[in-house]
Amino acid sequence: MSQSIEIISWNVNGIRAVANKEALKWIDDRDTDILCLQEIKAQKEQIPENLFDKEFLEVHINSASKKGYSGTATFSMLKSDFVSTCPEIDTTNEGRIIEIHYDDVVLFNVYFPNGQRDEERLNHKMKFYDDFLSHCEALRKDGKSIIICGDVNTAHREIDLKNPKANAKTSGFLPIERAWIDKLLEYGYIDTFRYVHGDIIDKYSWWSYRHQARAKNVGWRIDYFFISEDLAENLEDAFILDEIEGSDHCPVGIRIEI
Repeated sequence: MSQSIEIISWNVNGIRAVANKEALKWIDDRDTDILCLQEIKAQKEQIPENLFDKEFLEVHINSASKKGYSGTATFSMLKSDFVSTCPEIDTTNEGRIIEIHYDDVVLFNVYFPNGQRDEERLNHKMKFYDDFLSHCEALRKDGKSIIICGDVNTAHREIDLKNPKANAKTSGFLPIERAWIDKLLEYGYIDTFRYVHGDIIDKYSWWSYRHQARAKNVGWRIDYFFISEDLAENLEDAFILDEIEGSDHCPVGIRIEI
């Protein structure tokens, strides 16, 4: 039996910092079925218990081996069939992926690498991208439908950031990074926000802490929900919750029938 569910994704930039600000309490007021968090920067035993009052059926934590760094967490009201952290993709044990199977639908909560540090890190990011897409394609060949959410760390098109020309040589908007999103779409995945809202402008999910960027809405749209095209008719809504604060990112989400 199919059901309509809401999935929210948020790079919290430190789950303990968000808990201290009580910045996740809003989840108690929403009918959210799955909550995917990135960059939790905590080990499992360090996850605060006072994030929200809502009690999820399953909680899956994938912490980085390096303490206080990266990491993902998925809270779900749905019973899963299979869960993986994809060590064959996340080869440096940075806690970047949680793969969850719900019957024939596979949900990925992913914190994709940032390539700004140096060329070696950019190469790591691009290999991660390619290995991840290959993994998704293997699942699709097995008859699975795919939902991908998280911080992709790349703005796809010029309308996805405020200052595209000034950032043309910045990792996060390099031609090679943007081309991977082109490839993803060519392989039959859908950028849900664009699918629902078309070429709407000035909608972002990340803002620098510097120069009052958020107040001025000088941002980037680097947090996404992608779905395999077979789920297009099931997509009911896609949205950006840019009124919610507590991180340099804001939550994004979809409502979909699965």
